[in-house]
Amino acid sequence: MSIPQPELLHFDSDEANGYPNSPLPVLIYRQVLDTGNAEERADTFETMFKRHGWPPAWRYHLYDFDHFHSTAHEALGIFRGKARARLGGPNGRELMLYAGDVLVLPAGVGHASLEADDDFCMVGAYPPEQYPEIERGDPAQLAAAQARVASVDIPENTPVGGPLTPLWGQAT
Repeated sequence: MSIPQPELLHFDSDEANGYPNSPLPVLIYRQVLDTGNAEERADTFETMFKRHGWPPAWRYHLYDFDHFHSTAHEALGIFRGKARARLGGPNGRELMLYAGDVLVLPAGVGHASLEADDDFCMVGAYPPEQYPEIERGDPAQLAAAQARVASVDIPENTPVGGPLTPLWGQAT
């Protein structure tokens, strides 16, 4: 399987709402998996993520409130349904997510589900030794969140394969 090229989305810090976001771009891989049923896609995402150093952690939906993780990068493999999501916090950008897509969210990037199919579900994964805290924007805590985001190690590979440094290395 060839490694697809991701869309890159950049989000500046949202100081008014306390969302650090990241100088690193969000990676959106479209239609990484386009065959099989939902369970097969979930299993395949988990196997793929694990093989590339992003151990799968859960199967769940996307929270319907803006939040971020300042202590971990996150990979999301959509295996069932579709959703309209917002990235970057309350003033962020809306996009559609479909079964077969993968998002790679750098630590600090806000994300939320705005509307989703009843059966929308994803596989979530994090690099080893990175543990996400669910955080909501707090302008008074922005500097501390930005410091945590800056200290999160960048993994060697993307969760779908291939080196991450060419995509994230120049932004650090």
